[in-house]
Amino acid sequence: MQQFIPQNPDFEQMIVEKMKENHFLNHLGFKTSSIQAGLIEGSLKIEEYHKQQVGFLHGGVTATLVDLVAGYACFTLVQKEQLVVTAEMKISYLNPGLGSIAYCKGYVIKAGQKLYFAEAEIFTENNNNLTLIAKGSGTYMVM
Repeated sequence: MQQFIPQNPDFEQMIVEKMKENHFLNHLGFKTSSIQAGLIEGSLKIEEYHKQQVGFLHGGVTATLVDLVAGYACFTLVQKEQLVVTAEMKISYLNPGLGSIAYCKGYVIKAGQKLYFAEAEIFTENNNNLTLIAKGSGTYMVM
């Protein structure tokens, strides 16, 4: 993974504060485990309300996790007064989301002046086995 230099030396605290303000992230129960320049990792304890009718992690929840970790990975690199918004996103669902925990990793692959490109991977843990259930990519606009 490429090494990035954040424009805000207090980017970790900024991310923590921004995540506290994100009502949907908090409603889902996402917890961050690592905040680095250009990288966010975290997890979600999968509850019944996160699942679709067959019992898999819902695709909308999975897409939200992709957007959260990829977007916040971009946020680690911007200036304090700047915002990051999703311009476009693609997700590939690779396996059913079975398990009790979803592990999420988002990382920047290119940081431009106005557009950042990021990817994310979502894994679930089921019976001590990790399965890659989705991979996503997105373009994020710096405002």
